[in-house]
Amino acid sequence: MTKMKPKLSDDEKRLLQIRNKMNEKRPAFRRQEWFRYKRLGDSWRKPKGKHSKMGAHKGYRPPIVDSGYRNPKKVRGLHPSGFKEVLVHTLGELDSVNPEREAIKIASRVGVRKRIEIEKKAEELGIRILNPMHREGGE
Repeated sequence: MTKMKPKLSDDEKRLLQIRNKMNEKRPAFRRQEWFRYKRLGDSWRKPKGKHSKMGAHKGYRPPIVDSGYRNPKKVRGLHPSGFKEVLVHTLGELDSVNPEREAIKIASRVGVRKRIEIEKKAEELGIRILNPMHREGGE
């Protein structure tokens, strides 16, 4: 199974490279005082307190999610490979997929038997699968 590449314009390829560089520089946005209480976790929440130093963007506090960290609009939401992701549950949904610009992700709720059928049909249609089933020693 060969990995297909999307048909992207030169501008889109350039913007994907810019996005990759931006992703390297982007800080890990963490919740206020994530280090203090284990129960909080570190998933992002906006600091809302009136006296919050983090909310006031004090320099000695961690950075806050801001529009300046956003990716270029043309490539926002694309898979790192450059394809637009399409979630697939049934064989019929493969007919509406454009193999030049879109790749499929098979839903986690799909069983093994139907997954194998979807993978075979996708191979015939030349559609890239972003989460193929890993089988050892062939079929």
